[in-house]
Amino acid sequence: MLFFKQFIKSCSFVIIMFVIVTFLSVLSHANESDGTNVSVLYAQIEGAITPAQVSFIEDLAAEASDDEHDLILLRLDTPGGLTSSMRDIVKVLMKSPIPICVWVGPDGSHAASAGTFIVAASDVSAMAPGTTIGAASPVLSSGDDLPTTMNTKVKNDLISLITGIAKKRGRNIKWYADAVDQSITIDAQGAVTLNVVDFIAVSPEDFLEQLGARGTSIDGKEVKFSKDGYLLTPFDAGFTYSVLSWLLNPQVAYLLLVAGIIGLFFEVLNPGAILPGVIGGFSLVTALYAMSILPTNAVGLLLLVFGAVLFILEAFITSYGLLSVAAIISLFIGSKALFRSDGVDQIPLGTIIGTVFSFSLFAALVIYFVAKAHTKESGVGMQSMTDLEGEVILIDGNKVKIRVRGEIWNAIPGEGAILNVGSKVRVISSKGLTLTVINIS
Repeated sequence: MLFFKQFIKSCSFVIIMFVIVTFLSVLSHANESDGTNVSVLYAQIEGAITPAQVSFIEDLAAEASDDEHDLILLRLDTPGGLTSSMRDIVKVLMKSPIPICVWVGPDGSHAASAGTFIVAASDVSAMAPGTTIGAASPVLSSGDDLPTTMNTKVKNDLISLITGIAKKRGRNIKWYADAVDQSITIDAQGAVTLNVVDFIAVSPEDFLEQLGARGTSIDGKEVKFSKDGYLLTPFDAGFTYSVLSWLLNPQVAYLLLVAGIIGLFFEVLNPGAILPGVIGGFSLVTALYAMSILPTNAVGLLLLVFGAVLFILEAFITSYGLLSVAAIISLFIGSKALFRSDGVDQIPLGTIIGTVFSFSLFAALVIYFVAKAHTKESGVGMQSMTDLEGEVILIDGNKVKIRVRGEIWNAIPGEGAILNVGSKVRVISSKGLTLTVINIS
C-alpha cells in the first residue's frame, strides 16, 4: 500500500513537471511559426525615383492590405530622384499598417539621395555586402548646387524630414542629418555599425531568415518565425506601371522627342503627308509629358527645336551648308544638356551621336528631294502635252482640229508645218487651250 502511494506521488510529480515544461515551451514559442504562416509580398524598385515609383508603392501597399499579407519586402537600388516623389513614398511607408522592410541589394547596388530617405522610413532595413547609402544633398535638376539662400532653406527642410523619420524608426539621427547636410556615404558594414540600417543580408531569403530570428512587430505583436515559416509572393506591378516606368526613362523620352521632331519636320516640308505628322505629333506630346515630370533642362529642349528649325530653313535658303552645320551642333549640345543629375542619368554619348547622325542624314535626304522637286518642271497640266503625237482631223480655213490621246484640241501650225487632214503631227508647245504642232517627218 505504501509502495502504491509512493508510485502515485511519483507519477503526479512527473505529470506536473511535463505540463509545466510543455506550457513554458508553448509560451516561449507562441509567436514562432511551425509552418508557413507569415505572408511576405516582395517587390523591387530600380532606377530613378519618379511618379511611376510612387504609383508602384501605393499599389504595393494596397495589394498587401487587400490580400492580407503580413509583411512587405522591397528591394531597392536607386541613384535618387525627384524630391516630390520621394516625399510621397515616405508618406506611404510611414503610415502603412503593414510593416514595409527595405533591402538594398544585390551587391553593387546603392540607395543614394532619395533612396536614403526611403531606407530611413522603412520599418526594418538591411543592406547587401558591397552596397552603399547616402549622398542625399539636394541639387538643381541641372546637377549644379542650389543658390546659397535656397540651398540653406531646402537643406534645412530635408534635414528636418530625415531626422524626424530616423528618430521615429530609432536610427542614427546624426548620420542621416549629415547625409543631407554634407552628402556623406557609407558602406553596408559601416551602416550596421552606426545604426543606419539594422543588419546585413546577402539575399531576400537571408533577410527574412534573420528577421524571423530577430522578431518583428506584426499587428502589434512581436512575431518570430523560422526560415521555413514564411511565404514569399512576388508583386505584379501591372501593365500601367510598366508603360509609365518605360516612358519616364530619359533615353525613351529623348528618342520620342526626336521622333516627334522628325515627324513634324517631314510634314512641314511635305504638307499633306498626314501619317508622319500624326506619328510625330503623338510622339512629341508623349515626350513632353515625360519631360514635364523628369528634371528637364529647358535650354536643352529649345536647342533641339532650334536645330530642327535650322534644317527646315536649309531647304528654302541657300546657305551653302552653314545652316546644316549649325543645326547639327545645336542638336548635339541640346541632347547633352537635356537631362542632368537629380537622380536621372544623362543620355549616353553613343545614343546622342547615333541619334544626331541619323536625324541629320534623314533631314539631308528630305531637303535634297524637296529641292529637286522644286527645280523639276511640272509633269501635269498643259506642259504635259509637249512632245505628244496626234492627227489632224479637221481644217476649216484657219481653224485646225487635231486628236491627241483621244482628245480633240485646237491647233496652229508651227514654223514650216504643212497641215492636211490625216497628217501626223507632234506638239511642240501650248498656249491656253491651243497647241502648236509640226509635221512628223
